[in-house]
Amino acid sequence: MSLIKINRERLWASLMEMAAIGATDKGGCNRQALTEEDKLGRELFIRWCEEAGCTIRVDQMGNIFARREGTEANAAAVITGSHLDTQPTGGKFDGVYGVLAGLEVIRSLNDHEVATHHPIEVVVWTNEEGARFSPAMIGSGVWCGEFSLDYGWSRADKAGKTIKQELENTGFLGEVPCEPANIKAAFELHIEQGPILEKTETTIGVVEGVQGMRWYDLTLIGQPVHAGPTPMEDRKDPFMALTEITAQLYQLAEQNAPRARVTFGDIRAEPGSRNTVPEKLVLAVDLRHPQQARLEEMDTAFRAIAASVGEKFGIATEIRDEWNSPAVQFSEQCIEAVQSAVDGLEYSNMRMFSGAGHDSVYVSRRVPTSMIFVPCEKGISHNEAENADQGDIGAGADVLLNAMIKAASA
Repeated sequence: MSLIKINRERLWASLMEMAAIGATDKGGCNRQALTEEDKLGRELFIRWCEEAGCTIRVDQMGNIFARREGTEANAAAVITGSHLDTQPTGGKFDGVYGVLAGLEVIRSLNDHEVATHHPIEVVVWTNEEGARFSPAMIGSGVWCGEFSLDYGWSRADKAGKTIKQELENTGFLGEVPCEPANIKAAFELHIEQGPILEKTETTIGVVEGVQGMRWYDLTLIGQPVHAGPTPMEDRKDPFMALTEITAQLYQLAEQNAPRARVTFGDIRAEPGSRNTVPEKLVLAVDLRHPQQARLEEMDTAFRAIAASVGEKFGIATEIRDEWNSPAVQFSEQCIEAVQSAVDGLEYSNMRMFSGAGHDSVYVSRRVPTSMIFVPCEKGISHNEAENADQGDIGAGADVLLNAMIKAASA
């Protein structure tokens, strides 16, 4: 059949209506997981889905599934979705775009009277952001088996309120088991959250996978001495080692360009006195690469650099592994469904990897999965200034619609 398109004005209006829930003075959204604002957003989504003829189920982690039946009721579902929760100073598009584009897929199928063999489901994953409850992506993480249900329920916010308590308080503690059930494929549509598509004037990113990510705390231990009387050559100053280590790690990123990433997002000096050479520095190190073998090589190189430079300056070094998320390669079949839709619609496109984590990281462990990216203004996200072009938003949803039709018709 010929490719069809979504109703762009309706999708945009839905996004703006959802953005009014938890709207901030600077034009963004504060709709953190399982707050009253998140509850209102979830209820609005459910109402829209029911109006579109969907049935709703909610699992034990509060993940919402809105289902449009296929011609074969027992066929495996094709799912799409993302999250409705935001950062405290988040934007109008991160996550919510993928959810409401999924709803628009169902609305458009209804408009065009298209029946699919496989059922279509739109999912809202709980607490993707991790802003209120840590870790991030907890709803999809429990669903895929990365975390136990008890672990998910026990996560608490700064006030000590647990996810289970807030699921009960908001009315979203479902009884459906939090686990995969008869799913054929999954797609997630998202703003890029980076500048590549906009810089290259490309409409669609066909996402092949997600970068592997490793987080560390690097501790450098020297000797605290007085800043004035102690000559430079007599010091065991951890900052001397730090500057050389960071320089070599930046060189490591260059050696593994263009896809490698090295970031130093936090640093702490102890005792933290202005006129004392610190005894200890603790540096947060973030290494990323989409190829797992390359990431492991970077990990080995990092450890060697720290040990060598520490020895050079007489500084003890310790590396603590904080988080390890292996690189993800998405399903070729799902990627090709997206590519086929993009080619048929004749939108400019490029293959790319996601630099950020998404629910699709966990979903892909249990279900064939792929993602679709559209540009966001200046690559800004997790920010009230987050913005996207209405035409690009519509184009991404067009691709999602036709990729899902292809997957749900076979």
